[in-house]
Amino acid sequence: MSVDLSPTVLAERHRGTLDQALEAARTRAFWSPHPEHPKAYPEAEAGHAAFQALLGHRFPLDQPGTDGWTGSERSPYGIDLGVEYPHADPDALLPAMRAAMPRWREAGPLTRALVCVEILARINARTHEFAHAVMHTTGQAFTMAFQAGGPHAQDRGLEAVAYAFAEQTRTPPEAEWTKPQGKREPLELRKTFTPVPRGIGLVVGCNTFPTWNGYPGLFASLATGNAVLVKPHPRAVLPLALTVAAAREVLAEAGFPPDLVCLAVERPGEGLAKVLALRPEVRLIDYTGSTAFGDWLEQNARQAQVFTEKAGVNTVVIDSTDDYRGMLANLAFSLSLYSGQMCTTPQNLLIPREGIGTDQGKRAFTEVVADLAAAVEGLLGEDARAAALLGALVNPDVKARLEAAAELGEVALASRAVTNPEFPEAVVRTPALIALDSAAPDAGSAFLSECFGPVSFAVAVDSTEAALELLRHTVREKGAMTVSGYTTSPEVERRLEEVCFEECAQLSLNLTGGVFVNQTAAFSDFHGSGGNPAANAALCDAAFVASRFRTVEVRRPA
Repeated sequence: MSVDLSPTVLAERHRGTLDQALEAARTRAFWSPHPEHPKAYPEAEAGHAAFQALLGHRFPLDQPGTDGWTGSERSPYGIDLGVEYPHADPDALLPAMRAAMPRWREAGPLTRALVCVEILARINARTHEFAHAVMHTTGQAFTMAFQAGGPHAQDRGLEAVAYAFAEQTRTPPEAEWTKPQGKREPLELRKTFTPVPRGIGLVVGCNTFPTWNGYPGLFASLATGNAVLVKPHPRAVLPLALTVAAAREVLAEAGFPPDLVCLAVERPGEGLAKVLALRPEVRLIDYTGSTAFGDWLEQNARQAQVFTEKAGVNTVVIDSTDDYRGMLANLAFSLSLYSGQMCTTPQNLLIPREGIGTDQGKRAFTEVVADLAAAVEGLLGEDARAAALLGALVNPDVKARLEAAAELGEVALASRAVTNPEFPEAVVRTPALIALDSAAPDAGSAFLSECFGPVSFAVAVDSTEAALELLRHTVREKGAMTVSGYTTSPEVERRLEEVCFEECAQLSLNLTGGVFVNQTAAFSDFHGSGGNPAANAALCDAAFVASRFRTVEVRRPA
């Protein structure tokens, strides 16, 4: 049965959504077209069945250059997925992608945006299926995989489409130009301005948030006219393979070459990301992952515009609070969510050695640390609740870092193993809290590098002033995706803001309720700033999309 995805049909379906996205980005108010509660999506059983049907089979993807099959994903919950994916020869795949771009460029910004919104709508309708794919490749608990890997990721993709459309249409498509010449005839030109793509965009996926971190770059590049090659992390292929399949289906139905979006899955040890990153056809690269490879991309992929999100050391300055219990509960949840395996999870908590002022009286450093440890223990006391918050450790490296953390300082809260009755092979661990004194020899070597996973450091400092200086040094030298502060002093609040303005870090102040520092909302919150070593781009602002295209002017006599 043929599907009508003409520009008229696409406009009828999605122009309203695009306009609302543009307005939400302008006002920064809450808005989402994608409900985040699983009950809003009635196909729960069908979605689970669709996921199960993928296991143990080859993933069908009819794209050029297939020269074999590969795949070795094992769920952090103990299941071998057994999915094989086509392995592509870049020498055949990349030219086919380049050949697909002229028609996509000619479609114009509006049609491209509406096709992208249709792709997101198709993905949204399969959110339950995607949630299981995210859960079993990342170790996220189901609810988080559903929300972060589904609606929240889709929101970030739509946000990128809206920004891309706004930037491409900022310049009018045509203009009449007349320059008076006094008594002579005026000079008259007719000018056209066409946004043109840069080339092929390469999206290098991450293990922990393949859709949430992958969709902004994918849809920003696609909406600006570029073809997109998706290279997933070898342990988290399935969510992005499903995404590529959905995109290719919509593109074909809309009358465009499906090779505008392709998948590149690597064989074990192949190092495909490095190979692809240096190809001359690749002009845009989006990467989330380790600092080492992010630095390599920035230094070596000279032919491409590179957008990186790397490691950072997220810091909390605790000066004082008028809601001590609320502060502890908020921090306990932030440290526990997905076992701290988020780029936005707080790592270092800077606390004056003499203590902090609270609504329950003065609390010494040791008391704050003990109370926070108790708050985490209370939150995660029941294994069922703990498993639902913690998920599973994504890979053995995280487990190794957690086990080594006890040697870095005084263990204020020891990690414990949690049993997940549904998935007994899952490695589930509660967070460890390590107490350190900033004045101790070599203390900085323990906490001034990212310790990705369920490890945080309570660091005693001489004063709030010392905490602010340590915060400044940390962000400047190591970067931070998030900064958080607790204070009842307007002056300390002002100085916290000043540090974050000068070092370009996103700041959250006095969070004690249901908003947490490691969560950001599309259309309103910026994820990263692009202004410190943790990331060279922000999700999502105009700078994230504007360099993905260039405007070509054609002048003719009027």
